[in-house]
Amino acid sequence: MTQQRATQIKWKVQDTSWEVQDLLSGCHMSSPSPFDDDEKSTLSGDWRSFRAKLVAGEQLTRPVEEVSFSSVNDLDIVVDHPPLITIGDKWAHVIHEPEKGCILIATEKLDGVHIFERTVILLLSTGPLGPSGIILNRPSLMSIKETRSTALDVEGTFSNSPLFFGGPLEEGLFLLSPKEGGGGGDGVGKSGVFEEVMKGLYYGAKESVGCAAEMVKRNVIGLGDFRFFDGYCGWEKEQLRDEIRAGYWTVAACSPSVVGLGSVGSVGLWDEVLGLMSRRKVM
Repeated sequence: MTQQRATQIKWKVQDTSWEVQDLLSGCHMSSPSPFDDDEKSTLSGDWRSFRAKLVAGEQLTRPVEEVSFSSVNDLDIVVDHPPLITIGDKWAHVIHEPEKGCILIATEKLDGVHIFERTVILLLSTGPLGPSGIILNRPSLMSIKETRSTALDVEGTFSNSPLFFGGPLEEGLFLLSPKEGGGGGDGVGKSGVFEEVMKGLYYGAKESVGCAAEMVKRNVIGLGDFRFFDGYCGWEKEQLRDEIRAGYWTVAACSPSVVGLGSVGSVGLWDEVLGLMSRRKVM
């Protein structure tokens, strides 16, 4: 096999430490979290888009009858003269292994399982404690203030924010996505307090909510840049892979716009993702 064989695509940007002067003094995540990742490198969105273009190109270069739902992410096949491929702002395609920033799409095997039926889960971590993530497409039923919980609120900063159901395991956490061009992205990324899931999208737990509130007070980021969750989903090290092999979940990569803050609480997200993958149903 020639060097044109693409056996692996993994671009990493080495983690760099920054100090944000006078902004987050005394704000450190000291206690371990179930979301701590074993890969501390910051992941840009570029390699995901590059892979998506390869997948789209492979589908174009194969006869229609040869393209199957299980093979759309086979990166071992490369054409000598690939066509010019463009992808839209929203895209999603199947991948074979779970990775940080991917989504898990519940299959029909989970129909009737109330918590997970037709869920779309954003995987936040694949760390040493096992994969963990949050359900994106369950609507909010109350605000943080109405739950009378102080875990995700500091001095009432987020009390009126809606609280979404993230999963059956107890832990309060939030997604954070600073608006582009507002300057908050630099402060969030350089703070070292929040974990980047994919380009422009971060998450934090109760240990970092105080720093998040301080950033809001200083107008670095706005209240609308957050989505708060009650609970999360977690698996033991090999448990998720076993469930995937058993056909309970389809694993997909997607563009940041698919899982952005605007998608949180959207009951139509499951259908939208399947539509982006050009399949009516996940088999």
